[in-house]
Amino acid sequence: MNDGFIQFDQAKKVYRTGEVEVVALHDVSFTVGRGEICVIVGESGAGKTTLLNILGGMDSLTEGRVLVDGEEISAFDSRRLTAYRRTDVGFVFQFYNLIPNLTALENVEIAAKLSRDALDAAEVLERVGLRERARNFPAQLSGGEQQRVAIARALAKNPKLLLCDEPTGALDYNTGKAILKLLQDTCRSTGMTVIIITHNKALCAMADRVIRVKSGTILSDEVNAEVTPVEEIEW
Repeated sequence: MNDGFIQFDQAKKVYRTGEVEVVALHDVSFTVGRGEICVIVGESGAGKTTLLNILGGMDSLTEGRVLVDGEEISAFDSRRLTAYRRTDVGFVFQFYNLIPNLTALENVEIAAKLSRDALDAAEVLERVGLRERARNFPAQLSGGEQQRVAIARALAKNPKLLLCDEPTGALDYNTGKAILKLLQDTCRSTGMTVIIITHNKALCAMADRVIRVKSGTILSDEVNAEVTPVEEIEW
């Protein structure tokens, strides 16, 4: 059931450089339910990253509204946006953005310290299968292991919302599937809302909700009648 945990209402984003205007989003309206996996899919330049940045409090709207859990984040001032990013949202990027001179455990701990309701960093690392690698530095880890650390770092904040920007884009096929299974399993076990943006249409099968974006607007917003386990998806 879609309870409107996330709501975009006639969202518009225009970037201006001098006298040049670029409309990145226009007339964007959709909702995502609490605890859903939502895949936002589209080609490069479709507006996916702009959507994610606005939802993550890293960019602002030109017009319209965005609500998360009943709060209009698009009306937040800079101080409230900082608090929102710190406590309510976990971010997972294509490139892992780990701090190279900190161990895997320390990378997770530093994020956990930002949140009031943080989870135990060592326990979260164990949950993502990296208990034995906790003392290793990022350079000593494979790409898949680094992405698992990045996911653990996001989860340790115990956020309401997990935002994933092409989380398997830098990984090989099998490692990418393992990361997507981790995200799917995490959503199911914790009830966390997970948003994944991707250009890979095959990932739509793993989602509860699929939003297709083209040229800054919503082409379709569909609910999957049957969600496919990641291990059964081929691309």
